[in-house]
Amino acid sequence: MKLQQLKRLTDALEDDQGLVHARFSFGRDEQRALVIRSELDVEVKMICQRCLGAVVLPVHSECSYAVVNEGASSDHLPREYDVLEVGEDPLDLQALIEDELLLALPIVPLHDPEICQPPAGLEEPESSEDEVTRSNPFSVLAQLKRDPNV
Repeated sequence: MKLQQLKRLTDALEDDQGLVHARFSFGRDEQRALVIRSELDVEVKMICQRCLGAVVLPVHSECSYAVVNEGASSDHLPREYDVLEVGEDPLDLQALIEDELLLALPIVPLHDPEICQPPAGLEEPESSEDEVTRSNPFSVLAQLKRDPNV
C-alpha cells in the first residue's frame, strides 16, 4: 500500500513517499485460538535529531495477535500474543498497519554517527573555572560531622 494512505503515520515523517509492504497470515494455534500474524516493512524519511537533515530509516514490525470477541476474557491466551478485540464491525487492517508502524518508529531518528555530526555552534560547552573551583555547599556540614568538639 502507498505510505501516503496512512495519514497519522505520515504526520510524523518528513515526506509521504514510499510503499508499505505488509504480509498477514491468518490461522489457529494449538489452543484453537484465532491468530493473525503480521510482518510490516517500510522505509521512512524523518529528520535526524543530530544534524537536522533528512534520514531514510528502515522500519520493520512483526506482531502476533489473538483475536477475541469484544468483552471476552483473554486470560487463557499465551503472553506471546497481543490481544485484538473485534466487535460487529469489520477489522480495519489499514488502521492496524498504521498503529503498528507508529509504534515501530524510532523515538529519536539519527544517521549513523560516522555519517553526520551536530550542526556548527551546537558543540558541548566547556566548563568554566568558576564551576571547577566552586566548593560543595555541604562540605561545611561534613567538616562539622568530623569535628569531635561539636
